[in-house]
Amino acid sequence: MGTRTVRFHEYGGPGVLRIEDETVGEPGPGELRVRIDAIGLNRAEALYRAGTYIEDVEEFPARLGAEASGVVEAAGPGVAGFVPGDPVSVVPAFSMNAYGVYAERAIVPASAVLRRPEGVGAVEGAAVWMPYLTAYGALVQVGGMGAGDTVVITAASSSVGLAAIAIARRVGALPIATTRTGAKKDALLAAGAAEVIVTEEEDLVARVREVTGGRGAEFVFDAVAGPGVLDLGRVVAPGGTLFVYGALSGLTTPFPGFDLGMPALNMRTFTLFETTHDPERLRRAAAFVSSGLRTGAFRPVVDRTFPLEEIAEAHRYLEAGAQVGKIVVTVDHGPRPAGT
Repeated sequence: MGTRTVRFHEYGGPGVLRIEDETVGEPGPGELRVRIDAIGLNRAEALYRAGTYIEDVEEFPARLGAEASGVVEAAGPGVAGFVPGDPVSVVPAFSMNAYGVYAERAIVPASAVLRRPEGVGAVEGAAVWMPYLTAYGALVQVGGMGAGDTVVITAASSSVGLAAIAIARRVGALPIATTRTGAKKDALLAAGAAEVIVTEEEDLVARVREVTGGRGAEFVFDAVAGPGVLDLGRVVAPGGTLFVYGALSGLTTPFPGFDLGMPALNMRTFTLFETTHDPERLRRAAAFVSSGLRTGAFRPVVDRTFPLEEIAEAHRYLEAGAQVGKIVVTVDHGPRPAGT
């Protein structure tokens, strides 16, 4: 079965992405074939395409993508619980050297597939899981965040940052959002941030101390890393935890414990794979997120959609960093023009 698939033959900018025909066969043991209807874009994919991700491409041409929604077309041997026609979401739980979902159809491991909750459409189903599973996995499953805690969230207008705000509210914690400029302040307040700190205009440490009555924050949830972790370390309450789950700065990250005089500070990296590679953690996280979706406490925030044919432009928009929420690519399964 032929399917349009996004591949790249060398590292580079968005212009290296090509839509090519690829044969997609039957799923093997433990796999599903999914008709992809929408694809959620993640910063990791831009880094992988550029050759700066935590994992290198093993062989070109390479596929791309780890988050999508669609409909099950076929189940491989040994797969239980899914039948053709099931609406599902694919969550990041595999290496892009093994699988990729930037395509009309894709083979994926069944362990990376979740049933799409009722009322969640294709676009929303490609936008909700990575953000909420990441924030929940770090802050609640690992950190134990609960009522009365304070969490400082950097890059708060990202899809993960917005999910962290909603999860903090859900468990009774106080979310403090940070943003570089004031352009996204109103959107963050509307999303539920208790306070928004504009770091180009305000003193981060002083503001957090003010908001917390001098105590500091039990958690910091940081997507930026780099030298800024020193100030973030200064706002962590004694015994609190600084989670680093991204490296948007691209700069070397110091360990603030030494620079700040060895305070009682926990600093920990986190990746979504800690949740999605553990079946029991994933089951519990999915139940938590599904509950929030049913009650309306959680909602996917989609900034903009692009058609698959504009995948390079979608990556350019991703890298510009102006979005509030998720960028989603949609796949049209209508008749293809002759010659394409």
